[in-house]
Amino acid sequence: MKLLGNKRLLILLLGFICFIALMGLTLGKRERMSWPEKFVTDTISWTQGIIYKPAGYIAGFFEDIRQVRTIFEENKVLKQTLTKYARDTTKLNDLEQTNKRLQEALNFTERQKQAGNYTFRIAEVVAVNPDLLNNTVSINLGEQDGVKPNMAVMSVDGLVGRVKKVSSFYSTVQTLKGIDDTANESKAISVTVKNKENESFGVIVSYDPGEQLLVMTMIDPNDKLEVGDTVITSGLGQVFPKGIEIGKVVSRKQGNFGISHEALIQPFASFDHLREVFVVIVPEQG
Repeated sequence: MKLLGNKRLLILLLGFICFIALMGLTLGKRERMSWPEKFVTDTISWTQGIIYKPAGYIAGFFEDIRQVRTIFEENKVLKQTLTKYARDTTKLNDLEQTNKRLQEALNFTERQKQAGNYTFRIAEVVAVNPDLLNNTVSINLGEQDGVKPNMAVMSVDGLVGRVKKVSSFYSTVQTLKGIDDTANESKAISVTVKNKENESFGVIVSYDPGEQLLVMTMIDPNDKLEVGDTVITSGLGQVFPKGIEIGKVVSRKQGNFGISHEALIQPFASFDHLREVFVVIVPEQG
């Protein structure tokens, strides 16, 4: 009975302590807390920490997954936008380059109309022969357009070459890189110098692939040809009509046998990146 009485007393005491603590928590704010209040508050806070920390980690984990998915979707949209922008930029640049080339071609044809010497038919380069020794390109003009073999072909910059073969709707053009006076299928170019009082004369016979320059021979040692002179077709050869610009003299030296001089000519036209060219139709051939 005594032990049971002590238990009751202990339970009553604990209950009184809890009552005091709860009363302290329900009261208004005070500057200092009693030790039962502190004990209960610390116990509750510690219990909440145990419960809320794992719950916070779990919630944060799922929040991170949601954010990662959101970032992934945003990056996907961004990549699509950047790809479209790059594609549109490339297309715009290509259109600008095409517009520039066509504007230059229009200005070129207008100048030629004022000169009134030849007819220039614009053509698009549709293929380039991969054989570097052949040096030919294909254009989308042929017999149906009045194109014939050996007609001169030029760009807005200068002479490109000559028509080598012709089909109904397409033609093969041999560029000046393939010129060789020793080959039966090639023609040397008889040339003079533009706007010079004492007319110079020579013949372009080959192309030096190492120097990427045309070789001009048969120059009279007394000829006044100088570095910087502009070389044009003389019209005295079998193929190329008169007055088409070819290039600029970059050097001159004595020939192999000392009888004549030879010069190296920097072509005005580019043979590697042709897009549009002109077939020169001489009135007598038209």
